[in-house]
Amino acid sequence: MSERKRPVLIELDESSPAAPGPAEAPPVPETGPGGAPPEGAAMAAAAALAGRRTSRLARWFWGLAGAILVSVLSVAAWGFVTGLIAANPILGWLMTGLFGLFLLVCLMIAVKEMSAFARLARLDRLQRKAETARSGQNLDSAREVISGLMTLYAGREDARWGRERLAERQAEVLDAEALLALGERELLAPLDARAEAEVKAAARQVAAVTALVPLAFADVAAALSANLRMIRRIAEIYGGRSGTLGAWRLTRAVFSHLVATGAVAVGDDMIEPILGGGLLARVSRRFGEGLVNGALTARVGVAAMEVCRPLPFTPERRPSVRRIVTTSLTGLFEKKSGGA
Repeated sequence: MSERKRPVLIELDESSPAAPGPAEAPPVPETGPGGAPPEGAAMAAAAALAGRRTSRLARWFWGLAGAILVSVLSVAAWGFVTGLIAANPILGWLMTGLFGLFLLVCLMIAVKEMSAFARLARLDRLQRKAETARSGQNLDSAREVISGLMTLYAGREDARWGRERLAERQAEVLDAEALLALGERELLAPLDARAEAEVKAAARQVAAVTALVPLAFADVAAALSANLRMIRRIAEIYGGRSGTLGAWRLTRAVFSHLVATGAVAVGDDMIEPILGGGLLARVSRRFGEGLVNGALTARVGVAAMEVCRPLPFTPERRPSVRRIVTTSLTGLFEKKSGGA
């Protein structure tokens, strides 16, 4: 009979080091495809959607399609109303009144949109005048800019104290740079603080949604809607109340500027203050994406402030994207870490 098989025992040398257990194994880094760290895919996709320029052929196509659609609807409505008047005059004239009210509402919406475009153009003119006055040290141009600021914020109660202070002290200033600095300090400093608070809130919202919502396109939709709302509120804070078309045009201008300058990217130096030196390797893939998307939202917000502000920022007064990211996302990271 053959011998029964027994387990083979291998004796290890006592001098050899013990093999590491599962507890001592290093964690597997959660990176993206190809080993790439989080890059803010949601914000990159949102920027591509908002900043994409349509070709001239596409504009002609949609313009002609809209004109044909409006013509067809107008002819159909006219035939419907005239036929209804011939068949039943009471119902026909009632329907005519309803169509008239609808056209009146459309006209009011068009006037509101034109007013919004006019206010945004007014901010652009003030910016250009301020840049000219500052570069040329032209006191008369600076006084025109200050007068435009006083007119822009004439009906706002939250700027009343600043207007009064500026009206009292502007005659004492005989230097263009100092006069513009006085206007920034008295009128725009409180508005800058409110706009910065909107940027911080939007950055936290985008970071949280990206980190907590696992759906594929939900983070892109959330990032785009949060940035649209943030840009619109920043425009309203600075006096450029924008309608639907005006807000979309302003958003496209901001994102086009970011795409053209290559600013839709984030570096480790922006995230390092939040993570304390470990960078994105210390957090999960989803939470890392949230941090990057939040940082990019802060960058978009600062660009929106630069576009909507009636006076251009001086290098000393320009808001720091890194400081906004640190103050808005550090608490979010600590809360998330504590709950992990």
